[in-house]
Amino acid sequence: MGAKEPRDAKLRAVSQKPATRLYVAADLAAGARIALGAAEAHRLRDVLRLKPGDVIALFNGRDGEFAGRLAELDRDGGSALAEECLRPQRGSADLWLVFALVKRPRLEWLVEKATEIGASALVPVTTQRTVTERINVGRLEAIAREAAEQSERLDLPEIRAVIPLPALIAAWPAERRLILCDETGTAPPIAARAAELPPGPLACLIGPEGGFAESELDALRKLPFVFPAGLGPRVLRSETAALGALSVLQAFAGDWSAARSRVGPADASL
Repeated sequence: MGAKEPRDAKLRAVSQKPATRLYVAADLAAGARIALGAAEAHRLRDVLRLKPGDVIALFNGRDGEFAGRLAELDRDGGSALAEECLRPQRGSADLWLVFALVKRPRLEWLVEKATEIGASALVPVTTQRTVTERINVGRLEAIAREAAEQSERLDLPEIRAVIPLPALIAAWPAERRLILCDETGTAPPIAARAAELPPGPLACLIGPEGGFAESELDALRKLPFVFPAGLGPRVLRSETAALGALSVLQAFAGDWSAARSRVGPADASL
């Protein structure tokens, strides 16, 4: 019976893992005091009904995830004390999503879901048939932060400013392969493309609702780092195509081969 006690203790520790996660900009280490802003304190105190002494999880995209005990909460802000490390830092797959802009409600949904799937960078572009040309980067960053907190992601995606597609391609890093999601029906299926890719930086490109102009497709197909791929027999909305492509690339060439981590380093034997 005595041999089971350490395992039972570990199971109790796992069951008590904080349910609330909070992204912070400050460095994290055992014993560090983390300042909380007024908005963060409001959410923890008034929305989640937490109080000093409660434990949350803290992450910053650099130092892993730490248990943090709330020390103070008031209208002006608060603080939390970082305690033990729950998970060491592990980055997301090096996978960019390059997409022609869509209208705001669907754009915000796309950013949320692409963050959950694990895109490392979200790069909005304008094309010849793009209708919307402006975004609120701060708003999208807040959506991505909330999605990372909810999905137990340890980092945040980079959200770029809008750039015309020709300007992006002109500055494209040659070592990053670009999967062109081609709606013409002439490209190999995306699963076949993904399965043949060697390891390395990757991106996928999604066109606007009206599709790429023929001149755009011709120019893209001539580039050595571009690999056209089809997304099946149905016509997909831009945001649906983006999430479908990301999922396939994550499964074949991304980090979906890794298991979900639910315990800290000390509990790795469970």
